Amino acid sequence: MSDFHFASTERFISHAPGHWPEVGPDSWNDWRWQQKNRVTTLAGLESRLNLTTEERAGVLLAGSKLALAVTPHYFNLIEPENPDCPIRRQVVPRMEEGWDSPHDMADPCGEDAAMPVPGLVHRYPDRVLFLVTDRCASYCRYCTRSRVVSGVGEQELHTDFEEAFRYLEKHTEIRDVLLSGGDALLLSDSKLEGILKRLRSIRHIEFLRIGSRVPIFMPQRITPELCTMLRQYHPLWMSVHVNHPRELTVEVRDALGRLADAGIPLGNQSVLLAGVNDNAAIMRELVHKLLLCRVRPYYLYQCDLIRGSSHLRTSVSKGIEIIESLRGHTSGYAIPQFVIDAPGGGGKVPVNPSYVVYHDQEKIVLRNFEGRIFEYPELPAHPVSNHHESELVTV
Repeated sequence: MSDFHFASTERFISHAPGHWPEVGPDSWNDWRWQQKNRVTTLAGLESRLNLTTEERAGVLLAGSKLALAVTPHYFNLIEPENPDCPIRRQVVPRMEEGWDSPHDMADPCGEDAAMPVPGLVHRYPDRVLFLVTDRCASYCRYCTRSRVVSGVGEQELHTDFEEAFRYLEKHTEIRDVLLSGGDALLLSDSKLEGILKRLRSIRHIEFLRIGSRVPIFMPQRITPELCTMLRQYHPLWMSVHVNHPRELTVEVRDALGRLADAGIPLGNQSVLLAGVNDNAAIMRELVHKLLLCRVRPYYLYQCDLIRGSSHLRTSVSKGIEIIESLRGHTSGYAIPQFVIDAPGGGGKVPVNPSYVVYHDQEKIVLRNFEGRIFEYPELPAHPVSNHHESELVTV
């Protein structure tokens, strides 16, 4: 047991206090300090990073598209002299955000058209997406909801909580509610608990989910008090969002551990991003570290066709290649489902390597991860007795 502990611990690093050496541990470990001291300006970036021309132009653009904000904890993961740093590419704006490709969309998942009441998206038959805030701890430059989050986009989010609750009470087919936004874990414990308690009072809602990047951007938010509150509302699940193994620091590992200890099943949703994780070795390290944190790799998303994200998008074939590099070469628990959120509101569509070589009414011919070929009967033959009728003995 001790050998495993030391081996796994070496894979996790703390970068604190990094650019903030003057800050004591009491402030550093206070999530409100982390939120208040986010890097949000060009001057804040330039005082700590050697910016490129493309990044400076991107920061100026960010004021009218998607705000710039990076927590101190996450900022410390950025390589100051490397413009190709995979952490940097996720949160530091670039001038390419102002370029539209022919396929870009403002609302690539078609959420606005599936919103029966403000802030509630009902696209799948038995579940809904509840947008409870428009703010995040830090802002991902590929955000699929950039039109409404951060307060500077082209739309504003005006969630009508009472109307949303009435809709949920009326629609008894809904059994699953996902809290997102923005990020639900930016709400105070009391406000978040108020929402969870109200949802739990609706008898046909079977379980609740929270989608959050806060445990990665600001692990200090995952306090023992928050975990104690959350465990009162089981079954409660949480989807976190980690794209690169460097994001799994000591602090993040411990925060995820507190959630897991509170009985909250954890799944990870990564986005396939050029220059970040479009590499089989990086993805393998990521999924292995996630399992060490008791997080199940759940989805790998093809990047949505959000405006200004073409420089971060990869080919679908690259995603298939990465999944094929994992299948058979690591634990099944470590392999996420590669999906495309079909543009315009079609929902998540699984995309897999092709392991079916031939299929007819009699058989299916399969290729395994090594390229070997196997045949399986399509329809089972009628069972044949191993004994002749004359040999049967009646008792």
